[in-house]
Amino acid sequence: MLPDFSLLAWLFIIFSVYLTGVSKGGFAGGFGTLSVPLMALVISPTQAAGLLLPLLLVMDVFAVKAWWGKHDMAEVWRFLPGLFIGVAVGTLLFGSLSDQGVRLVLGGLSLVFAVYMLFKPVAKKPISTRWALPAASVCGFTSFIAHAGAPPLNVYLLPRKLAKETFIATCAVAFAIVNAIKLGPYVWLGEVNLTSAWASLLLVPVAWIGVRSGLWLQSRVNDVLFYRLVIIAMLLVGANLIGQALGAF
Repeated sequence: MLPDFSLLAWLFIIFSVYLTGVSKGGFAGGFGTLSVPLMALVISPTQAAGLLLPLLLVMDVFAVKAWWGKHDMAEVWRFLPGLFIGVAVGTLLFGSLSDQGVRLVLGGLSLVFAVYMLFKPVAKKPISTRWALPAASVCGFTSFIAHAGAPPLNVYLLPRKLAKETFIATCAVAFAIVNAIKLGPYVWLGEVNLTSAWASLLLVPVAWIGVRSGLWLQSRVNDVLFYRLVIIAMLLVGANLIGQALGAF
């Protein structure tokens, strides 16, 4: 049985899944961060996260297959302990926030990440590898809460001065790992269930089209303009979610 969502909710969900696919296919997950906050405007944030995770795993298969062999495996190994730590913390804290509390957190994360993307500093030299653990830990936590692991990971990876293809490929592998780690806790906590799984299955073609679009777009679209549009969207969605949350308290 499919979830009883409104037509507007389904439209938001379809667009969010497509956006995530585009992000995974060619933009290192950078604006997939918008997906759960966008869906949280029309459905429960936990429903949004649970519905999206199986689709993320499908997208990960497509993305990793497309970029395999171009990733920096040394960086991936540095991320592993932190990813497990972050997911474990997210699992332990699950249930301590209401839906409105989660919306407040999502809104805050959206604003913080948008400001970072707008003003992110350009490092003069590559950042030390000792920052991999804290960056991956935050990535694991924000990924568990809202599938928003890209910004914390990018804070570390961008100053590492990787080649564009290596950067995208490394992100693809890292996100595939953290999403696989999250699946067990999500099932255990009931965020992924039969109802959400049916909805996820229905949306697999949208996920596939999104990934293929991202692979096609990444070499053809002006990255600066695209990211500016995403930043504006994140600011608007973040402000809306905070307004919803505060209005309910």
